[in-house]
Amino acid sequence: MKLKDYKEKKMQDPEFAKAYEEIQPEMNVIRAMIEARTSQNLTQKELSERTGIAQTEISRLENGTRNPSIKLLQRLADGMGMVLNVTFTPKDTVAGVKKI
Repeated sequence: MKLKDYKEKKMQDPEFAKAYEEIQPEMNVIRAMIEARTSQNLTQKELSERTGIAQTEISRLENGTRNPSIKLLQRLADGMGMVLNVTFTPKDTVAGVKKI
């Protein structure tokens, strides 16, 4: 069974769907950190050297075992030459496009 099919099946369980939705903000932050780092072809070690944040700490952030502060996210963004943006999006939209 493919992961996509498994997820679809599990999402039919209301408890699972609720728990899945609850962790999405954290998962969005994790995905954004990883995508930003990999878009610049940086390893965790290279990002660590640029930011002064231990590579083990970057690993914990990326695997979700530690939640970052805004200050820490800003340090990561600075180390990648990026600007940290936080947005609030209405729940009835997906990727900025209104659901019909």
